[in-house]
Amino acid sequence: MLQEAHELLKNGIDVQIGFIEPHDRKETIALLDGIPIIPRHSVFYKGKQLDEIDLQAVLNTHPEVVLVDELAHSNVPGSKNEKRWQDVLDILDAGINVISAVNIQHIESLNRVVKEITGIEVAERIPDKVLQLADEVVNIDLTADELISRLKAGKIYAPEKVEVALNNFFRSESILQLRELALKEVAGQIERKVENEIPRNASFRHEKILACISSNEVTAKTVIRKCSRLASYYNAQWYVLYVETPNESSGKIPLDKQRHLINNFKLATELGAEVIRTKDPKVAAAIMREADEKNITTVCIGKPTLSLIEVIMATNVFNQLLKKLSSNNIDLIIMS
Repeated sequence: MLQEAHELLKNGIDVQIGFIEPHDRKETIALLDGIPIIPRHSVFYKGKQLDEIDLQAVLNTHPEVVLVDELAHSNVPGSKNEKRWQDVLDILDAGINVISAVNIQHIESLNRVVKEITGIEVAERIPDKVLQLADEVVNIDLTADELISRLKAGKIYAPEKVEVALNNFFRSESILQLRELALKEVAGQIERKVENEIPRNASFRHEKILACISSNEVTAKTVIRKCSRLASYYNAQWYVLYVETPNESSGKIPLDKQRHLINNFKLATELGAEVIRTKDPKVAAAIMREADEKNITTVCIGKPTLSLIEVIMATNVFNQLLKKLSSNNIDLIIMS
């Protein structure tokens, strides 16, 4: 980001720093020299003096381009926005260009995959839709060996934190898998750029995805995140459908399930989906109705967790759904 800023300054572009966190890295601090900095907003919180981006100062200064580091950062409670990515959206709305940075592990739809790779739950995340707003995505790619060498040389963390990092997040096998995720994400961005900028064949049927969820919190979250990745890959419009049957009316399901359901609706919205809530005693009929109305090309459902008796009883319903989907040329994906 800082190297790009120097190039822009050489070309007469008004670029300023909204927030950069150098982490006492000498290389980073050296690159700050010569780039105008908009003063930070200082906040006293829990006995500590903390610095945040001064959103109003950025808007008032109104440079052509502003640098904003650590996109997934959570702002101090009491700030205008809960997250820094929300500050960035406000800056963009004001007509200011933003160059920002984020690590692959902070992408919302990859949260489960990252936890499986690293064993660590990454708390600070950004919705995928924020990344999709970017005009250009650049992958700063280092091999695992290069990254570990930088870590050992004290170019990422302070010396006392290096050993812990090497034994946890910065294991070679984890870095390799995270690197693969990053490369796939950038490849997906290029696919979207091709889709948007190259004229389509008139006969091309653009993907529309329908993610079907229930009040089962874990399965629903899995379906939402995986469908978000699928929609991202195909640059597709997507929907999350919840069918409330008589057995799942608000008076019959526990409050904790209702709360999880609402949280999953919020997650789906943050990831760019349109949430559809409908009431129907026949789930298959509701799915087909919405698929027809929205011109859906792919329906996604969670892996059934049914007993043998329930499977036998549900077979006819499932077969009806399969026949209707097939006759309408709609794909069905069962997500584990």
